[in-house]
Amino acid sequence: MSKIKPSKGAPYARIMGVGGYRPARVVPNEVILEKIDSSDEWIRSRSGIATRHWASPEETVTAMSVEASGKAIAEAGITPEQIGAVVVSTVSHFKQTPAVATEIADKIGAGKPAAFDISAGCAGFGYGLTLAKGMIVEGSAEYVLVIGVERLSDLTDLEDRATAFLFGDGAGAVVVGPSDVPHIGPTVWGSEGDKSETIKQTVPWNEYQLGDVSKLPLNEAGEIKFPAITQEGQAVFRWAVFEMAKVAQQALDAAGITADELDVFIPHQANMRIIDSMVKTLKLPEHVTVARDVETTGNTSAASIPLAMERLLATGQAKSGDTALVIGFGAGLVFAATVVTLP
Repeated sequence: MSKIKPSKGAPYARIMGVGGYRPARVVPNEVILEKIDSSDEWIRSRSGIATRHWASPEETVTAMSVEASGKAIAEAGITPEQIGAVVVSTVSHFKQTPAVATEIADKIGAGKPAAFDISAGCAGFGYGLTLAKGMIVEGSAEYVLVIGVERLSDLTDLEDRATAFLFGDGAGAVVVGPSDVPHIGPTVWGSEGDKSETIKQTVPWNEYQLGDVSKLPLNEAGEIKFPAITQEGQAVFRWAVFEMAKVAQQALDAAGITADELDVFIPHQANMRIIDSMVKTLKLPEHVTVARDVETTGNTSAASIPLAMERLLATGQAKSGDTALVIGFGAGLVFAATVVTLP
């Protein structure tokens, strides 16, 4: 017989507030075309992207996260001191240690919360949301701050015609807190590691220490390039359209929600063609509002879902209390989908 007392937390969890931050600089396709042989029409038809935001040196991963977090905390109606945990999903914080979550927690005035980073690519927000829900129900935290933040302009090869136009920067944050009724459904998540090479960093960081230039990427001038994100576009597209639509349906089924009962669909903002194909495959009714933030924000990986959520609420396209299906998918390959009530 165990002598350990059982955990005791809230019956359920909910998203209480959402905040976002987009860097001031707006980058149109014309800027991208200075480095690649393409056209605005080709980029729009292939991805649906017209503009994206790129961060200045001052708009660091930490600075953007603090701005987004402040908005989410204010909307949640709590104080920073009440935050019991900070979970940050990012692939563009370049210090192996310490976790950037600890710095963010300090700068928002959160006291001494649990704080850690996760690396789950474009599914990172869903992973963080699931962890937050577990902490609240388990009782290890009453309020959890979940942040998705990226400076993907730092990991973009502007000479790569296949990816140069895809990525943007930004931060999105939500506060997750206790609830007496379920407002975050079961998570359907997983990974397909046999496909890990379809989205990856071009060169591991340690290759730069070894000094073997033959293994390092070079630009047209023969200079060593910074590591970048590369992908096998067609393979990723097929996987996202066919396999992720199945995962999205599984999340609806797990939550006991039909497509007719859904109000909002917020998929990872990877590509407009992927979004439109998923809507068609899921047979979503016309009344369902679909996030298409990718057009003006680009692919911001872990930040894309909370940023899209914030914009839908801010513009009135979605409202508090709406039932939303969210799904993230990307490098790994990893995925996470759930149904939530919008704050």
